[in-house]
Amino acid sequence: MGHFWVVTWTDLPEPYVQRIVSHPTVNMTITHDFHRIAGVIKGGFSYTMRGGGRVLGTRFRPGGFRPFLGGPVSTLTGCFAEIGEMYGAAGATLVEQVLAEPDAGAAVGLIEAFLLELGPERDPLAEEAAALVAMAEDDVSVTRVDELAARSGRSVRSLQRLFRDYVGIGPKWVIRRFRLHEAAERVYDGLDLATLAAELGYTDQAHLTRDFTAAVGMPPGAYARLSSAAQT
Repeated sequence: MGHFWVVTWTDLPEPYVQRIVSHPTVNMTITHDFHRIAGVIKGGFSYTMRGGGRVLGTRFRPGGFRPFLGGPVSTLTGCFAEIGEMYGAAGATLVEQVLAEPDAGAAVGLIEAFLLELGPERDPLAEEAAALVAMAEDDVSVTRVDELAARSGRSVRSLQRLFRDYVGIGPKWVIRRFRLHEAAERVYDGLDLATLAAELGYTDQAHLTRDFTAAVGMPPGAYARLSSAAQT
């Protein structure tokens, strides 16, 4: 299915903006500010934390939300759906119970029980999609859709359909997003941008810089300086 995550904060002296570089996953998040299911977000997005609070989330494995949706995951891409609207009274009750539960572990238990109660059936195609996304993430030599298609044993069009239906977005975006995550790590380590662009399949350094800035919210050089400052 996926994994659960919890973020808590207390007594922030001023608002803090947390910028997030999205993954090819569906997330269900519950906080006092919102309680929704988020499809794959193509660009970066942010959340502003104020005072004290808590966010409980469920990150579904790529392809893992398809059995809970009963239709193509691409219908959620770039969208947010209220839990109460998607799952009716049961979803609204879940939100109320989670927000009222002070213990984060117990609240996660409520979410897990709710999802299991929905009774999603095992779907081999969801498992295949998850494995292919993992391959795109783990093997940095995969930089093109036709390479991933060849390894999957599918045609490019068949792979694209599988990703649209189960992941919510095409394999080209998935590959490029993971290469951007790789770029963020290696820029921090001081690797030359031109060398990095070539290794990750970009046409040139400018192409990498444009994609990186759009996803992260700042160019690679500024990101490296900010990350270094945060570690000192």
